Amino acid sequence: MITLKNVTLRRSAKVLLDGASVTLNPGEKVGLVGHNGAGKSTLFALLNGTLHEDGGEYFIPSQWRMGQVAQDMPETEQSATDFVIEGDTVLNDARAEVQAAEASEDGERLGNAYMALYDAGEHDAAARAQALILGLGFKTTELDQPVNSFSGGWRMRLQLARALMCPSDLLLLDEPTNHLDLDALVWLEAWLKKYEGTMIVISHDREFLDAVTNVTLHIDNAKLVRYGGNYSKFEDMRAEQMVLQQNAYAKQQDKIAHLQKFIARFKAKASKAKQAQSRVKALDRMEKVAPLLAEADFSFEFKEPLNLPNPMLSMQGISVGYPAPADAPAGSPPTVIVQNINRSVLAGQRIGILGANGQGKSTLVKTIARDLQVLSGEVTEGKGLNIGYFAQQELDVLRPADTPLQHMIDLVKKLTAEGKLAGQATREQDLRSFLGNFNFSGDMVKQAVGSMSGGEKARLVLCMLVWQRPNLLLMDEPTNHLDLATREALSMALNEFEGTVMLVSHDRALLRAVCDEFWMVSRGGVEPFDGDLDDYQRYLLEEAKRLRAQATAAANEMARASQQADVPAKTKAVPLVSPPAAIASRDDRKLDAQQRKTLNEKKRPLKKELDALEKDMAALEAEKQTLHEQLSTSTAPAEIAQAGKRLKLVEDTLASHELSWLELSEALDQLDHTAA
Repeated sequence: MITLKNVTLRRSAKVLLDGASVTLNPGEKVGLVGHNGAGKSTLFALLNGTLHEDGGEYFIPSQWRMGQVAQDMPETEQSATDFVIEGDTVLNDARAEVQAAEASEDGERLGNAYMALYDAGEHDAAARAQALILGLGFKTTELDQPVNSFSGGWRMRLQLARALMCPSDLLLLDEPTNHLDLDALVWLEAWLKKYEGTMIVISHDREFLDAVTNVTLHIDNAKLVRYGGNYSKFEDMRAEQMVLQQNAYAKQQDKIAHLQKFIARFKAKASKAKQAQSRVKALDRMEKVAPLLAEADFSFEFKEPLNLPNPMLSMQGISVGYPAPADAPAGSPPTVIVQNINRSVLAGQRIGILGANGQGKSTLVKTIARDLQVLSGEVTEGKGLNIGYFAQQELDVLRPADTPLQHMIDLVKKLTAEGKLAGQATREQDLRSFLGNFNFSGDMVKQAVGSMSGGEKARLVLCMLVWQRPNLLLMDEPTNHLDLATREALSMALNEFEGTVMLVSHDRALLRAVCDEFWMVSRGGVEPFDGDLDDYQRYLLEEAKRLRAQATAAANEMARASQQADVPAKTKAVPLVSPPAAIASRDDRKLDAQQRKTLNEKKRPLKKELDALEKDMAALEAEKQTLHEQLSTSTAPAEIAQAGKRLKLVEDTLASHELSWLELSEALDQLDHTAA
C-alpha cells in the first residue's frame, strides 16, 4: 500500500501539503481532485520519485512497477507501433538480456533469456500495441506511420498508449482525456475498468472520474482528505459539509432565486420551454454545484443579446471542407469533408454536435463561424447575427507577449473597424473592470499571457467572448484547459444564456447539462441524433462491434473466394438467373460482363498474392505452435536458445505477413466498393 504520514511538500516557498496523511490500498482506483495550484501534480512528482518529501514519512512498495504518461512531445521517426511497444519496460529488459546473452555465447544464459522473452509477451507485443493504438482512435493505415508524421494531439495519444502498454502495479494518469474525443474516451474507460493495479488519476471530467474511480482524494487546505466513492459521491459528501458554511449557502440561495425567477417567467411560453427545462435541471444540481463555485470564487454570465434573429442561419445543400493547397496543380479539387447539409439553426436552440474524430465536427463549426468558406451550397444568416466562436485551438492564437488588457484593447479596435460594436463599454477602466469579473485583477491585467497557466488563458478567451455579447455561441472543446469549478461556472453561464449554443465537447457532463438536442456528423453527412448521450455511447460500442464484424466477414469472404478459386470450373454450381436479369437487354448484359471481366483482371494478381500469403501464414502458425511446445518441454539450454531464436524470426515474419494481408484485403475491398 501507499502511505503518507504527516508529509510536508513545498514548491519553492509555497507549502502545498502540510502534515498530510493518507493510506491508499492495492487495487484502489483513486481520483485526485483539488483546485488549480493545490498541489495535484506535485503529489504525482512525489509518487513517481521526482520530488522527495520535505517532512514526514512516505512509503511505496519498492517492487511496484510504475506506469505514467510522459508529458514531453515525442520526436522520432519510429513507427507508431514500435514506439508504443517500447513502453513495455519488461519486454525491453528481456530483449536487452537476449542481446547480451547472444554476445556472451553462454548457452544456458541464452536459453533462460529466450524463456524470459517469451514470458514478457514478445509473441503478441505488436498485437497488444496495435489494439491500444486503434482503441485510441487511429486508423489501421496509420499503424506503421512515423510518430513525427502525426500532429501534437495524436502524438500525446501515442504517449498514453505507451503508458498503458507498460506492465504496472501503479498507474499515474494526469489529464488523460484532454486529447481524446468521445469514442476514444469510451474505449479508455472500458480499458481502465479492467486494469488490476492501483490507479491514481487527475481529471477535470466528472463522468470519466465517476466511471473509473472508487476512491476520491481531495487536496484541501494543504491536507489530504480521503472519501470512499467516486466523484459524484465525493460531491454529495462535500456538499453536506459546506452547506453548513453561511457564505456558500448565501451564494447558493442567490443562484437558486435567479433560476426560479427565469423558470416562473418563461415556463408557460412554448418558445422558451426547453430553456426553462434546462434551468430546472440546473436547479436540481445546485446543491452539488454550489460548494465548488464557492471554493472557486468565480462565476460569470453572458449578457442578454441585443437581438435574436430567427432562424439564426439556414444551410441549404452546403458542402464543407478545405480548398486545394496553394502548391497543388491548377484545377485541383477541394477536399470535401461533409456534404449536402440541409439544416437550420433557430433562436434558443442548444445543439450538441456528436461524431467520431475526423468526421468533420470542427470543420462544420469553422464554416459556420466563417473561418472556412462554403465549398458549395448556400448559408443564409439572420439579420443581426453576432457569432461568438471558441475554437479548439483558441489558446494558441493568444499573443504570448501581450497582456490581457492589451488583448481587450485590440479586440475593441478590431470590432470598431468592422462596425460590430454592440453597445459595449470601451474605456480602459471599463475593460479593467470587465477583466476583473474573470479573476484578472490588479497586476494580472498587465501580466504577459505567455506566463499564464492554461486555465488562465482559457478564462481570458471566455472573457473576450462574453464581452462581444454574441447571440450565437459556437464552442469547440471549450473545457480542455478548465478545472472542474470553472467547468461548472461555464455550464451555469451557458444554461442562463438567452441565445443559441452549438457545442462540440468530449465533456459529457457539460453536454448533458447544456444541450437539448444533438446532431450527428458521420459518413460525410449531418443528421439529427434521436437519443441522449447514453444512447450515443451505446451507438459507439455497437458501431465498433459492427466494424469488427464487417472486417471479419470480409476476411471470411476472401478466404471462401480463395477456396472456390481452387475448385475446377466444371464442379462449380451454376447460379440461377432471376427473371428480371433474364429479360435484361443484350447490350446491358454485355456491358456488365465486360465490367466484371475488367474487375476480375484487376483482382486476379491481388488474390494470387493473398492466396500465397495465407498458405505461408498457415505454415508459420503451425511452426509457431511446434516451437511453443518445444520451449515448454525442452530442458537443454542450447535447444531452448535455438527454438527461441527461430520463434522470434517466425513471429516477426508472421507479423509482416499479417500486415501485408490486411493491405491486400483493403485493396480488394476498395475495388469491390468502386465497382459497386
